[in-house]
Amino acid sequence: MGAWALLLPLLVATARAQVCAVSNNIFEVQENTIQSGPLAHIDVPAGQQVTLGSSSTPFAFRIQGTELFLNVTPDYEENTLLEAHLECKSGNTVVTQLRVIVFVLDVNDNPPKFPFKLRVEDVPEDSKVNTTVIPETELEAQDPDKDDVLFYTLQEVTPGAGSFFSLLGTNLPALRLDRPLDFYKWQNMSLLLLVRDTQEENAQPSHTATATLVLDVRPADLRPPWFLPCAYSDLYVCINAEYQGAIPTGHRLPAPLVLRPGPIYAVDGDRGVNQRVLYSIVTGQDDGTFAIDANSGNLTMTRSVPSPKTFTLLVKGEQSDGARYSVTWVTIEARSATGSVPQFLQSRYYGTVALNSAVGVEVRDTASPSLPLRVSAQDPDFPDLNSAITYRITNNTDFRMDGEIVRTAAQLTQEGVSYAEVEAMNTVTAGTARSVLEIQVLEPQGPAPTAGPAQSQAEDRRFSAVDMAALGGVLGALLLLALIALVILGHKQFGRRLKCCSRKALDHQALAFDNQAFSDPQEANWAPAPRASPGPTRAGPPEPPEPTPQEASGSAAAGPAPGAPEAARDGGSPAAVRSILTKERRPDEGGYKAVWFGEDIGAEADVVVLNAPAPDAARAPDSGSEHSGDGDDEDGEPGGGSTYV
Repeated sequence: MGAWALLLPLLVATARAQVCAVSNNIFEVQENTIQSGPLAHIDVPAGQQVTLGSSSTPFAFRIQGTELFLNVTPDYEENTLLEAHLECKSGNTVVTQLRVIVFVLDVNDNPPKFPFKLRVEDVPEDSKVNTTVIPETELEAQDPDKDDVLFYTLQEVTPGAGSFFSLLGTNLPALRLDRPLDFYKWQNMSLLLLVRDTQEENAQPSHTATATLVLDVRPADLRPPWFLPCAYSDLYVCINAEYQGAIPTGHRLPAPLVLRPGPIYAVDGDRGVNQRVLYSIVTGQDDGTFAIDANSGNLTMTRSVPSPKTFTLLVKGEQSDGARYSVTWVTIEARSATGSVPQFLQSRYYGTVALNSAVGVEVRDTASPSLPLRVSAQDPDFPDLNSAITYRITNNTDFRMDGEIVRTAAQLTQEGVSYAEVEAMNTVTAGTARSVLEIQVLEPQGPAPTAGPAQSQAEDRRFSAVDMAALGGVLGALLLLALIALVILGHKQFGRRLKCCSRKALDHQALAFDNQAFSDPQEANWAPAPRASPGPTRAGPPEPPEPTPQEASGSAAAGPAPGAPEAARDGGSPAAVRSILTKERRPDEGGYKAVWFGEDIGAEADVVVLNAPAPDAARAPDSGSEHSGDGDDEDGEPGGGSTYV
């Protein structure tokens, strides 16, 4: 036995040397991991070859020499296990078979997915609180990753929608109703359902998905019919109206009764349902005096009431589907109509009609010329008898009544105001009332209207407010053009005179320090005088020449002080010249000597002798004038006088 014990390891080693072997035949690899190196080393005996058997995972492995490689990037969602079947052959004989197994580990690499992007769900208005609106199986998302746990949240899109709905749990996406619905306030709401495959929002890796939920609130039949007008109402409650009316005894009214506050009328209290309402009389008439139309609710009489009596009818309004109904009271008072008289709505009616209008033309309402004049009276006690009121004109043969409309009864040939009395009579009660018509017959703006189918187009030919506004605009434009033409003509006719006068006025203002005696623009003969001594002696005032009309007017306007030229005292002159005019008669020269002093001028001054124009050529050498003219003669100044400068 000792010898066999020593030989056994040697035999095992020899046997191993004759077969294929791998260091490890079980591996774990995370999905999406690329294995660049060999997965396992294969010990192949000499004279043998190793190949992949047919039972290996297709295309998953390859053998290079004695190395086993992973040939694909593993994906847990495709294959959770990869298997390599190794065969060692000696020639065509398989000597050894080995199996290498690779377990693919799952990682979070896929986002969850909802089975829809938009889900629209109808929710009845009367759904109970805490009921499940949409079950979990219809809302949950699917995640291909095996070990992922999904977390759900609900976000409101419509403001306030989050207060109506919630999820049963973070991992349980069933939609639950949390408060009563109201169709009138919330007809539809939108919510955003979000799912995440990690509990922490910032975890990595993490994937999310969203879907939109639209909840349409369907109206429920919660309210009975409402008789209008409601004495009090809100969106949920209506206190039904009660109706009253009156009928005359001894008469059967053919038309539906006129009731207060209005006709019998009911609507479905649920506007969203809006079932048709049917009417019926439940109690209150044993003799069948009244009948009600099931569809319209109109109340009519089947026979007359012989004596005063009060009827209290219980009227029911029921939905056409029979689900809900409501009732109200209708009180009808039958009383004697004796002494009941109609009343006009106005004490006087005003109308207009065109002169020479033909017979049968409508009188127009003065307040609304586009409408015919309509006269109306009512019976205050029996509104149902208003249709029995007739009208006639009692004291004017030019007009007649056509129902409530006033028409011409003769051709109107005289312009002016016509008055007529109109009488209203209730044919049932024989009561009468009277009112006054005041009708103006006016000259027509166009052809006189005639009765017939086209009379409504020919009756009123007066201008409208728009026409008058357009006419006023045209007249204003013409007036403006006339004013512009007048200004142009005036400028052409008097422009030169105005320019002359304005120029003279400007010259007077600019040359205020000049002697006004030479304001005439005409030329004059000037004669130089010998230069005087610096200190002239003041002589007595000479006899001034007779001023021209222009000078006189200038002097009167300026108001100069006596004995000095008016322009010399003009204190407003820009030059501020203070002038002293010294006049000294020179018999041999026939002129005056004028001396002017400024504020800043020294004592020395020039003396200039101004001579009058020479009367003839013989005086020219004596006067020494260099120029001659006839300006003074034209202005009417004396020929031998001197002129101030």
